[in-house]
Amino acid sequence: MKSKRRNRIIGQTIVYVLLILLALLMLVPFVWMLSASLKFNKDVFVIPFEWIPKEPRWQNYLDIWTKIPLAKFTLNTAKLTLIVTFLQLLTSSFAAYAFAKLEFKGRNALFLAYVATIAVPWQVYMVPQFMFMRSLGLADTHLAIIILQAFSAFGVFMMRQFYEGIPDSLCEAARIDGMTEYGIYAKIMLPLSKPALSTLIIFTFVNTWNDFLGPLIYLTTESKKTLQIGLKMFISQYSAEYGLIMAASVLSLIPVFIVFISLQKYFVAGITTGSVKG
Repeated sequence: MKSKRRNRIIGQTIVYVLLILLALLMLVPFVWMLSASLKFNKDVFVIPFEWIPKEPRWQNYLDIWTKIPLAKFTLNTAKLTLIVTFLQLLTSSFAAYAFAKLEFKGRNALFLAYVATIAVPWQVYMVPQFMFMRSLGLADTHLAIIILQAFSAFGVFMMRQFYEGIPDSLCEAARIDGMTEYGIYAKIMLPLSKPALSTLIIFTFVNTWNDFLGPLIYLTTESKKTLQIGLKMFISQYSAEYGLIMAASVLSLIPVFIVFISLQKYFVAGITTGSVKG
């Protein structure tokens, strides 16, 4: 018994060490980016690399706002991200409740058909999708991006898996008490699904905030462009300004970092949804 316990402890220690090393390895690019954002351009690629600048150049974080309309790009990105995230939470949770707790003809077939769209890359149908939006007069508008990203098959799938773990007897008891399906959804299912909703918020927020191809296709007016397009414009105009480029990249990561840290507690619980039954 002691030998098995010792071997288990040794095995766990090795796994933890490997995970820590892997995590540190993944953090290296972010640390390099942060370090480079505080340097003059001539010092960014100096060898040996100086991880902590002796004279940090905080001016980079002020200059970037004057080089491009960064504030406008950030506001556009925040607007799209918040609206899309809210709509995906609403549509995904609402549809998931119907697929998980309501009985109707063709439910399983419809769910499988909807979830199967996850396997279809967006690049396959983005051209006809763009032509359709243009025919509706929605080209070069934020509304086009909002409409296209307001629904998520992955969100429905994840929320349905969570709702499946909630006993049907809870819903039946609420129906017996006279509560409507809308009331069950709003007063019972949503409060119980905070971990899954938090996970969906993180995924949707990150994907929408970092989306590059969608805004690149649909937005042509500079005042409507998003942060990722703005960074690409800045790189094209100031390709040698590496310190400023890294400073802008750091600023673009701050909202994502804040959202993840704020919802981390629920994210861990939500990501394991459906892994334990009974």
